[in-house]
Amino acid sequence: MARIELNEVAHSYLPRAKKDSDWALKRIHTVWEDGTACALLGPSGCGKTTLLNIISGLLMPSKGRVLYDGRDVTPLRPEKRNIAQVFQFPVLYDTMTVYNNLAFPLRNRGIGESEVRDRVLEIADILDLTDFLGKRAAGLAADAKQKISLGRGLVRSDVAAILFDEPLTVIDPQLKWHLRRKLKEIHEQLKLTFIYVTHDQVEALTFADQVAVMYEGEMVQIGSPEDLFENPQHRFVGYFIGSPGMNFLECTLDGNVAQVNGAGIVLDDETAARGREAKGTLEIGIRPMYLEVHGESAKNRIEAKVRMVEDLGSYRIVTLRVAGKTLKASLQENEAVPEKRAWLTFPPAQTRLYADGWLVK
Repeated sequence: MARIELNEVAHSYLPRAKKDSDWALKRIHTVWEDGTACALLGPSGCGKTTLLNIISGLLMPSKGRVLYDGRDVTPLRPEKRNIAQVFQFPVLYDTMTVYNNLAFPLRNRGIGESEVRDRVLEIADILDLTDFLGKRAAGLAADAKQKISLGRGLVRSDVAAILFDEPLTVIDPQLKWHLRRKLKEIHEQLKLTFIYVTHDQVEALTFADQVAVMYEGEMVQIGSPEDLFENPQHRFVGYFIGSPGMNFLECTLDGNVAQVNGAGIVLDDETAARGREAKGTLEIGIRPMYLEVHGESAKNRIEAKVRMVEDLGSYRIVTLRVAGKTLKASLQENEAVPEKRAWLTFPPAQTRLYADGWLVK
C-alpha cells in the first residue's frame, strides 16, 4: 500500500507544447493517502487515462514528479512500482484455469506453493470465484473474467496500489451494481490504495471515498460525493454530477438581486457581496431538486412556462422556460405540477454564484 503524491504533473503528447490546448494534463498537484479509494471522473478526452498511465509508469510526464510514500518513482517502469492495473478488457490466460490465473502473479515472483494456495483461496472467496477455480477462464462470462483480472491484482499482498481503467465498461448493466458493491467491500476489507478511472458518475460516487473531477486536462475539484453535489467548485462539476445536472443562468448583479433578462432572483447577503467583487461572466447555479415550483404567484417568485413533464416513477422532471432560458426541476410524486404556468423560488441557501465558471468565494 502507498501514499501517492502527484507533484506539479503536466503532460503533452507534442514534442513542443506552445499553447494551453497542447497540454493533455495541466498542472496536477494532489495527494492520495495510503488506503484511499479515489475515482478519476470525467468525460472522454479529459485526461484521466493519461493521468492513470503516468501514475502506473506506462507514461513519463512532460513535467512534474510522481511519489510513492515520498519516494520519487517518476522514471521507474510499472514493474518497478509494485502496482497492479485492471484494464477495461479482462487481462488473463484463457487456456488456464481460474486457479492458475490467480496463482500466476505469485508463482512468477517465486512464492512457495503453500502460500500461493492460501492466497488464491482467500481472494477467490472474496470475489465469489471459489466454485470456478477448476474451470478454464475461456468459458466464463464477461463479469467472471473481469473478476479474475481483478483477482490477479489483489492476490499480491505487497502491492502498493491497484489502478482501474474503466473496468466495468464491458459488464452487463445488471451486473455492474454487484461488482461495484464487491469492489467497495474489498477496499473496506483489505485497505488497499485504489484509483479508479471512469466516465460514469454512478460508479464514481458509489465506489470512492474521494472523487477527482477532471475537465480539459485539469482536476477541477476533489472531494467526497456529498461535497461535489452540494458545493461544486466549477460549473462543469455542477453540470456533470447529478441527473439532471445543475441549472445555470447568466446574470448581472443589482445589489442582492441577480438579474436574468429582467427576472430578479434574490441572493443571500454574503454571496451577493462576493459576487460584486468578482470579475468575469456571472452565472447563478441551482440543483433541480432545490428549485421550488409553485402554482401561484407570490413575493420573490419568478414566473415560468411549463414545457414538459417526465414521470420517472418515484419523481418527475419538469422542464421550464424562464426569461428565455431552459431550467429543470425535480419534484417528488406528491408534489403538484402546474399545467402551463408556474412560479419558481430559488432558495438562497442552495443558490450558488459563479464567475467565469468558478464558484465565487
